[in-house]
This record gives sequence, structure tokens and C-alpha cells, in this order.
Amino acid sequence: MGIDTNPNIDVPAVSVTVTQPGAGPAELESQVTKKIEDAVAGLGNIDNMISTVSDGKSATTINFILGTNSDRATNDVRNAIAQIRQNLPQDVNDPIVQRLEFAGGPIIFYAVKSDQRSVEELSNIVDQTISRALLAVKGVAQVKRIGGVDREIRINLDPGRLQSLGITATQVNDQIRALNINLPGGRAEVGGSEQTIRTLGSAASVNLLQTYEILLPSGGSVPLSSLGSVEDKYADVRQTARLDNQPVVAFQVLRSTGSVVVSVEQGVKAAIAELQKTLPPDVKVDLIFTRADIIRQSYQSTIDELIQASVLAVIVILIFLRDWRATLITAVALPLSMIPTFAVQQALGYTLNNMTLLALALAVGNLVDDAVVEIENMERHIAMGKSPWEAAFDSSDEVGLAVMASSATIIAVFLPVAFMGGVPGQFFQPFGLTVAVSTIFSTMVARMITPMMGAYLLKEKAHTQPSATHAKHRLSQIFYRQTTNQPTKNQFQPYKSLLQTALRHRLTTIAIAIAFFIASLMLVPLIPKGFVDDSDVGISNVTIEVPPGSTLADVNKVVTQTTDIIKQNPIVEKVLATEEINSATLSIQLKPKEERHISQKQFEEQIRPLFQEIPGARISFQSQGPGDSRKGLSIVLRSENPQALNQAADDLEKQMRNLPGLVEVSSTASLVKPEILVMPNPQRAADLGVTVQAIARTASLATIGDNDANLAKFNLSDRQIPIRVQIDPTARADINTIKNLQIPSQNGSLIPLVAVADIRFGSGPATINRYDRARQVAVEANLQGISLGEAVKAVSQLPAMQNLPPGVVQQPSGSAKIMQEIFGRFGGALALAVMCIYAILVLLYNNFLHPLSIMAALPFCLGGALVALMVAQKPLGIYALIGIVLLLGIVTKNSILLVDYTIINMQEGKKQRQALIEAGVSRLRPIMMTSLATIAGTLPLALGIGAGSEVRQPMGIAIMGGFTTSTLLTLVVVPVIFSYIDNFQNWILNTLRYGFGKKPPVEEREVRGGRSQNSTSVSEIQN
Repeated sequence: MGIDTNPNIDVPAVSVTVTQPGAGPAELESQVTKKIEDAVAGLGNIDNMISTVSDGKSATTINFILGTNSDRATNDVRNAIAQIRQNLPQDVNDPIVQRLEFAGGPIIFYAVKSDQRSVEELSNIVDQTISRALLAVKGVAQVKRIGGVDREIRINLDPGRLQSLGITATQVNDQIRALNINLPGGRAEVGGSEQTIRTLGSAASVNLLQTYEILLPSGGSVPLSSLGSVEDKYADVRQTARLDNQPVVAFQVLRSTGSVVVSVEQGVKAAIAELQKTLPPDVKVDLIFTRADIIRQSYQSTIDELIQASVLAVIVILIFLRDWRATLITAVALPLSMIPTFAVQQALGYTLNNMTLLALALAVGNLVDDAVVEIENMERHIAMGKSPWEAAFDSSDEVGLAVMASSATIIAVFLPVAFMGGVPGQFFQPFGLTVAVSTIFSTMVARMITPMMGAYLLKEKAHTQPSATHAKHRLSQIFYRQTTNQPTKNQFQPYKSLLQTALRHRLTTIAIAIAFFIASLMLVPLIPKGFVDDSDVGISNVTIEVPPGSTLADVNKVVTQTTDIIKQNPIVEKVLATEEINSATLSIQLKPKEERHISQKQFEEQIRPLFQEIPGARISFQSQGPGDSRKGLSIVLRSENPQALNQAADDLEKQMRNLPGLVEVSSTASLVKPEILVMPNPQRAADLGVTVQAIARTASLATIGDNDANLAKFNLSDRQIPIRVQIDPTARADINTIKNLQIPSQNGSLIPLVAVADIRFGSGPATINRYDRARQVAVEANLQGISLGEAVKAVSQLPAMQNLPPGVVQQPSGSAKIMQEIFGRFGGALALAVMCIYAILVLLYNNFLHPLSIMAALPFCLGGALVALMVAQKPLGIYALIGIVLLLGIVTKNSILLVDYTIINMQEGKKQRQALIEAGVSRLRPIMMTSLATIAGTLPLALGIGAGSEVRQPMGIAIMGGFTTSTLLTLVVVPVIFSYIDNFQNWILNTLRYGFGKKPPVEEREVRGGRSQNSTSVSEIQN
């Protein structure tokens, strides 16, 4: 089985990418993005659409509802885009529609090093050799090079030379495209055989390319080399990578949807090891870091918790039973329940992750519960003088219904919860099914294996009380006296005394229980609320944004300063920086957890204030949350009115900066970037026969070259590289060069650009973000000392949120959206689970009222869980909620044991109160055994020891608190509630039989054993 952190919740998504080099975001939004969004909006099962429009690129991601067939969704999107292709600008590159194959971020990073090869050669090794080898590994979706360069043949034209010869860069580019190409020439039959005709015009070398004759509009020709330089170099560098402030050629691997991180990482490492044998000796592929390490550590930690829970549960049982044979029989239930559960998990395609392993770790007490009830009752029958064989049959028959009922309630809880859908359902489903399946197997073991082993392995015992002279049996002495109803003077029986007191003061007992429940609900506002705590994974990510218009050198300067600050901390091992125009991302690998004295969260809190020392940049840590936000809190505003949207976002950002607990507050509202605006004069352009299209094409080709798809290609032995024709970069730095660009007119003459257009500096948006077909701005912040729920509540109360401008609305997103979905779905699933428990208990007991007394324990577990979370100050998130769901199933077991045995006693003719006391006293030991075994099994999880324990800890704390209070209150309150319900049932039956207000005849009451409370004497209570 695969190893992972969490269940696979990859969302089916399709991306549509359209490029138009040189186009501004505003033009692309209106001409391309909106048309694409409108075209796909009518498709079914769309969850949301997110579009990002930047210079020359429009990228739209359509996220579909979980469970949607991604292949069909991709075809539907592709068909919708094909139908509107003619409505898009003709000079845009064809839209690229593809299913998003990769899930999450990169999982592993490598650096390629050599002291003998150039950056271009190393880049080529990554692109041509390493990428091809790794893409053949199962689960690898993409290999992305970071750093390095792309080889190009660059023809840098001299603008002065072009002007003197009367030719434009566009005309030079068109001629090279027409000359440097290999084309088919048809077919011939010469000499009695058939031959294909090939026209080979591609230059064999760069030197030969320089000699190409370029025809001049005025007549004649000149060699290409006379118009400028022809060089075999590389494209403009738009991104770089640095490892610890040293340039590096690196690459990262992204996994495909549905794959397992650890399995993919192992496959990649094996492929790299084989590849290293075939690479040149001087080329080394070094691992930078991998995200699979923390997954393996978390997996090992969870396995340790499972083993510790099992050992602690068995120790608790041994302490109570004081018999290694009985303990062995009980302990056998663990492997016999878990091993088949693993087989079912594998058949369902589950991985060994936090959810599936935690389900087993937390269900350890539940798995031995049924066996404990069977073996304890068997020992009680043996103590009566029966043989083990006879005791096995009698005991199994006596507790059979209770065991089946308790198991059925757990299955009933998780049937509705496991299928509640959405992202929460993807977490709940494997957890719930694992608990349900393991419970089914444990019940089968308890009903078949445990009695059989008990009949053969247990020994007969003398029918006497244990000696009170042995101090080591003091605990067992207490439980024995309370579980045998033999009257002895001066016995220490605290539970029996407490139960008698509760039954004498029933109203007071009920009032105390209700007060506890109400008081616990009042603690809810004091408990932090969130989704999932950030765990200590040992890798922190930092994002850097610089003002639009900054060069790569500006970005590098900020990255160098930031890296120097980070590297000063002694717990930092490596810093990998990926630099792009206007932004950068830093991945920081920390030392292993056992080698550092502070956590990852504390490290980030230490470094965060130091970022403020770097001017002119936004520097912040990225959140590890599952949402689509880069930070812990994301407030998304949508509107079709850009001015109102930006104003609302600015106001909200200013007010959020004043909220305590919110740090690194920023807005995605794009800062304006500098632009050179070419404003054609319609009258002059018409007079001179110059079109706007000719102006735009000339300016674009002269400054950045032609579209990549239209570039001429230079043939190498193994691939083609582009030939880019453009004005010399040094000349482009002068605005006069752009003003004097020659524009071809319709009559063939060349007109200077400045003659037909006004050229001036301006500004425009650097990036436009859209969400569900409207512009959106996200105001984001990281959380420090505050939970997600508290942050959402504080922001929602700000004046900027209370008074949003007309047309501006808030769009739930990120972790806050998932948190709202969890609490919304959880309430309905919880109500359905309670209904299922009630329905099953009604069917099992053939009674509509007694199940209510069994379910009375449910509110008490909720109160204890909330108190424990408040005391520990752990968030009420998805892990804590899953723990509460588990509690609903297991706390009813104690009530079932009490109520079931009470009913048996009453059926034997005992009076109600006597039946309750005997049931409580006789069931005390199995209840305490199973409860303490469950609590002991939860202890390793609640302590939060091990990798990734920060995430799982709230679940353990909630279960310990809830099960502790539920057990203590169940032993006292459930008997009291049962007495009320049983009296109410008797009153209803008497009313139906004898009429309202009438009592049955005295002789019938005597035959029925005096079930009413008034017929029980004080002496009977004391016995």
C-alpha cells in the first residue's frame, strides 16, 4: 500500500492557456479571457473558474466538482473553445486546452552541476535527457527546469543599417523564414524507380546562415551579416535559480493526479540513480530536498502511535484481569481485526495516511472492547463455578445482543458521515470506513474466536472472593466487591454508594448533568476554530514581490538580501531561490526536527520581522493550508467595477493591518506597471497608408521577435532551435529607436513610427485576476497567535466588510471556504448519524424508548471534548470533528452494557432500582476496562509526540476529554434517565390498558416485580 500524508483529494481541473506576445492584460481580458469564460460557463459540474491575465498570456483554470470524469470534462472544454476560436483575435496562438495532470506542488528538487560544462549545456541535459527519462516514471506528470537558459540563434539587427538600406525587421524575418526551411518537393520516377523530392533550404551552420542574401525593397541584396550580428547564444533570461545565493541549474518534479507522493519519489530516485550511470562523468545530479521525507516520518510516527496504543490497551486489560490467558485472548482481537482491515483498504485503493492509520490507532480500544466484554463476562461465569466450556456458551449468549448493538452503533455513525461529500468527505470517508470495517471484524472475532479460545484456554476457579491481605490485588479487590452483589459489612464500594445516591436524588442528578452540558456549549466561543494546523514539515516557503517594471537584477538583489538574513539562522540547511520577473520564491530546508530547538512555526515568527529591513519588496511566508491561497487567511472580493473593487480592497487592507494576530497583510490588487504607449493618429495613418496592425506587428517583432510558433528554426542533429530576429537589445534601450522604427505603408514605402503615432510613457495593470467571470482581488494575511475562525470573525466585523460598495461581494475561498463547508456539512451528517443510531437500537431492542436512555450519553461526550480543546487551546477543526464523530459511536457502548443488563435483570423479575444497581455494579469492571483501554490508546496521540503530530493532536485531546467525561457521567446519569424512561413507558402501557389515571391491580403489580419506583424500599436500595 502507498504511503501519504492525507487522503487523495485531487480536484479534477482543466486549463485553457492563450498566448499573444506583447499583448497587455487589459486587452487580453476583453478580447480573450471573457470569451473563454463565457464559452465554458454553461458546462455542467463546474465548481469555479479562476483566470489570471498577465503580459501576453491568459490562463483560465476550470475546477470541477469532485467525482467529475476529468477526461469528459476536458473534451467538453475543448469543444467549447473550438466553437469560439473564430471570435478570438487572429494573431493569438491557438488555445491550449489540457487536463491538469499534476497535483499539489513539486515533490522533489535536484541540482545539475558540472565544472566543465556551460549553463546552456547543463540546461540541455535537463531538457533532453533527464526530463525524458523521468517522464517515463509512473506518477510523474511534469519535470520543470528552474534556472538555466534556452538556446537560440539570435539575429540582432542594427536599426541604423536597416534605415539606410530601406528594409524593416519584419521583412528580414519573413525572408529568413522563407529561406531557412526544409520542405517536401513532391515525387518523381527517374531511372525506373520512384523517388521523393525534398527541398533543403535550412542552413547547415551559423556561418552559412550569415551568408544568406537578403533582398532589398529597392533592388539588389546584401548578406544577412551586414544587417547585424548572427550569434549562437540563448534567449533573454526571464528566470534564474540560486542555491544558497549561488547560480544553479535545477529541476523539480510534479506528480500526477491520483498518484502517491512517496511512490513517485522512490521511482524518481531510482531513475536518477540509473541515469547517473549514463551521464558524462563530470555531470552530477544532486538532491536538494524532497517533500517525501516528512511523509515517511509522519507515517512512522503514526505507526508508532498505533503500536503504543495497542500495548497500552493490553497493559490496562492485564491490570484488570490479572490473568495472562484472558489478556492473551483479548489481545488476539487486535491483529485479527487489523490485518483484514488492511486488505479491505487496499481493495478500496486507500493509502496508509493520517486518516486510515489514525482510525486504527484510535479504534484500538474499540477493537478490544467486544473481546473484553466477552472475556470479562466469561470470567464472571467461571467465578460462579461453571466450567470454561459452559461459561463460554452462557456468557456469549448473555452479552451477544449488547456486543452486536454496540458495534452496530459505530457502523451507523460512520455510514452517513463517510459519504457526506466535498473536501470534508474525502477526509471522513477513509477514516469512517476504516473504523467501520475494523469494527465488523472485531465483532466477528469477539463472537466466534474469543469464546472458542476462552473455552479451551481459561482455567476453572474456586468460587471464593480474593483475599484482601494482598496489597497488589487492592484495585481488583475493589472492583470484585462491586461486581459481586454479595453483602459484606464495611465494604468500600464507592461506585455503588454513588449510584444509590443518584437514584435517591434523581432530579438533582439530571440537573447537574444538564448544567454540565449547557456550560460546555457556552465554551464554544472560547475554543479556536480552524481547518488544519500547519505541521512542522521542515520546509518553509517565502514569496517575494517587487514593484512592476523591476528587472531580474532588481529581483536578484532582494533575493540575495533575503537569503543572507535567512542563512544567519543556525537551523537553516539550504535555501533554493527561483527568480522571475517581478517575483521570486524561496524554499527553505530546515534541519531535522530532532536537531533543532525550535519548531518551524517559531522559526518563521523569528525571521518574519527581519524581512521588514529589506526595502521595496513584499516578503512573506506561504501557508501550508489546503486552500488555493498563498497565506493562512484570504478574503476574496469580486466585482465587475474595477475602481470600486480596488477601493474596497485598499480599505480592507488598511484595516486588516490594524488587527492583532494578522501579519504580512497584502493585496493581490495589481500595482501599475510602466508602459510605452503607441497612440496612432488615425488621420495621418490613413493619409500615409499605414494600418494599426502594421504598426503593432513591426513594433512587436522589432523588440521581442515573432511568435514562437512562427519563428524560423535551425536544425540540429537531435532537435530544432529557434532563430529570433529583432532589433539589437542595446539599441532598444533608447526611446528614439522605437520612434524611428520603419513601418511599411500600403504603397511599399517606409514611414517612421513617429510620423503616424504619438509615443509616450504611461502605465497599466500588471496582472488581472478573475474569479467566476468577474474581477477579483484577494486581501491575504498570515496568522500569528490567532486561529482561522477568530481571524475570519474579526475581519467580517471590520467597517470595510460591513459597508462594501454596491456591486462588490465577498467570495468564500481558501481554507476559510473549506472550514465553512466542513461545519455546514458536519451538522447534517451528525444529525443523520444520531438518527441511524436510534433506528438501529430500536430494531435491536424492539423498543422505541429504551434507546433514548442509551443515547443520553452522547451530549456528555461533546461537553468533555469541548472542555479538553479549550483547556489545551487546540482548534476545533476537521481532526477534532472526526474525533467527536468517533466518540458518538464508542460512548454508546457503555450505555448499551448498562441498559442491556438492566433489562435482563428486570426480565428476571427484579425491581427497577435493584436491577439498575446490580447492572451498574456488575458492568462497572468491563466499562472501566474498555474506557481506560480507549483512553490509554489515545494517550500517545494526545501528547503530540512525533513528526506531524501537531495536526493530529486535537483529535486525541477531543477523544480523551469526551470519553472521560462521558464514561463518568454515563455510570451515574444513564441509570437515572433509564428509571424515568422506564416509568414513563409503564405509565403509557397502564394508560392504554386501564385508562388514564388508573393503576393496575395489586396482584398484577406483584407479578410484574414492582417495576415502579414507589414500590422499592430503602433496604432494597441499600442492598
